[in-house]
Amino acid sequence: MHSLPPERPAQHPTPDEISSEDHPGRSSAGRRSAGPRRRGRAKKRHRALVVVLGVVTTLALVVGLGSVYFVRHLDDNVDFQSYDDQLSNRPDKVDVDTGPQEPLNILVMGSDTREGAGNNIDGLTGDGERSDTTIMFHLSADRTFAYGISIPRDSLVDRPECRGEDGEVIPGQDDVMWNEAFAVGGPACTMQQFEQLTGVRLDNYVKVDFNGFRNMVDAIGGVEVCIPEEVSDPAHGITIPAGTREIKGNEALSYVRARYTLGDGSDLGRITRQQAFLAAMAGKVVSKGMLTRVDRLLGFLDAATQSLQTDFDSVRDMGDVGASFRSVGLNKIKFVTVPWQYAPEDPNRVEWLPEAEQLWKRVQEDRPLAGKTSSGVISAKDDVTGRSASAGDGSGKGGAVTTEQRRSAGLCA
Repeated sequence: MHSLPPERPAQHPTPDEISSEDHPGRSSAGRRSAGPRRRGRAKKRHRALVVVLGVVTTLALVVGLGSVYFVRHLDDNVDFQSYDDQLSNRPDKVDVDTGPQEPLNILVMGSDTREGAGNNIDGLTGDGERSDTTIMFHLSADRTFAYGISIPRDSLVDRPECRGEDGEVIPGQDDVMWNEAFAVGGPACTMQQFEQLTGVRLDNYVKVDFNGFRNMVDAIGGVEVCIPEEVSDPAHGITIPAGTREIKGNEALSYVRARYTLGDGSDLGRITRQQAFLAAMAGKVVSKGMLTRVDRLLGFLDAATQSLQTDFDSVRDMGDVGASFRSVGLNKIKFVTVPWQYAPEDPNRVEWLPEAEQLWKRVQEDRPLAGKTSSGVISAKDDVTGRSASAGDGSGKGGAVTTEQRRSAGLCA
């Protein structure tokens, strides 16, 4: 395991930004599924932005777009792989009558592998694979709302035992970082860890790598961002001027991976910036201009599927889910982060607050984000300055990310 230099602290959430709606005053010692609370060590890895929401949304269009040949081509692109036989002691899905369909929980993991074409972005080959990005997307049974919950890679957890591909048991370990599960056992161990710590049953997973992200951004002609100050990334020879602009290629990859060169230098700030980028990307993918550019849409689908691993049965199955996301509407697709605080033992690491249990309970019971549990929300309808049709002016009213939080993440506010 490789150690990082100490990270500069992220902006601490205020009490008003943390929900105590359901269990006020409950201590962290009295929780099971709130999980993380301990020390860990960092790994010198950069985050791969997960763009699966845009992927799944646009894959819906495959059903009405192409020939059978093209759909088969996309199926050939995808690495379909199930890990069900490696998961154990799985939580039951709560029986809720909240809509005509079934609520869905999809775990998305970004891979920082340097293996494969286009992934060796910094010469760090031969040192395994990490997943520093984990987002759980929840789609409601009535298909009227959806949200993605980001899990900080620096969350400190008691990792449960899991099984490797060979069936051998990988022992659990206390006081380790969240992303260690992927390093020791890949997607299966991350899925096992997620289910055991949250009590939420997963329906599917998706994994995407660096090259897949970059190609998807390029295929839609870039994504608009607003950068308050110049981004300088000497290690990769990239400088992005301040201002509002569309970025793509290595610029986009550098922007979403940057930590020390942008914002307050923290992993938590980077999560907020990535959520904003993902929201902007989803907005562009489903925009009228994009839907009329069949060349770009087909290019996006081709790029998206080439770097995807999943346990969906086919691209058409993903398209069915994507159609549901598309029907929800951008203003009802939200992004939040698990309620957290700095770990007393190590201020460079975080632990989940007891309120995290309330958030997972909402997922289990298929309830929307509401009240204080919606604090720190980024909406897919937000523009690049954080203003949203559903969340006021971006100043924190209506649960939106505050001006201070946006600045800490290196976003315009």
